[in-house]
Amino acid sequence: MATRQRAADRKAQIVGEVLRLADEIGPDRLSTADVARAIGLSQPAIFRHFPTKGALWLAVAEGIAERLREAWAGAEAEAVAPEARLRALIAAQLTVISETPAVPSILFSRELQVDNPALRHVFRGLLGSFQSRLVAAIGELQAAGSLRREPSAEDVAVLLTSLVQGVAIRWTLGARGFALVDEGLRLLDVQLALMHGEQGILHD
Repeated sequence: MATRQRAADRKAQIVGEVLRLADEIGPDRLSTADVARAIGLSQPAIFRHFPTKGALWLAVAEGIAERLREAWAGAEAEAVAPEARLRALIAAQLTVISETPAVPSILFSRELQVDNPALRHVFRGLLGSFQSRLVAAIGELQAAGSLRREPSAEDVAVLLTSLVQGVAIRWTLGARGFALVDEGLRLLDVQLALMHGEQGILHD
């Protein structure tokens, strides 16, 4: 049991170091030798825990997925009303990105786009799950008249997902010179104001 626990701890350490180094030097430049050197291990020791570089990246993606799902679940548990839930989901997504700043770089890396279909599959699944949660909240707002029924809830969810991705990339390119969550929520308000229905959108 202790050995298994130590192995799990070591895997978590390696994944955490990959995220740190991916942010520091870029995911496409990152090698297992970099990870091993940073932790003080040999490359064979890394491969004892992750048999291939692809398996290591998959573990990284699954770790990010777990953080996001926990953040979404927490947002939905705390914000029952649809307008509050929508804002909480956007805030949760941006908070995880701000706490894991390598995420935008990973999303546009060759590792994700070309070299590792399994990694791409995880992130596509996350995107679909996030959008479906947005669609549910948006649909409730449209049914209540707080948002116009056109465009569709699905299209609004795509717009809001693009808003999150866009502000995250701008935050990354701008050397993180602004508060990511605050800016994202400000732009969310702008977007929703353009689509509000007769009753408008309610805020806390």
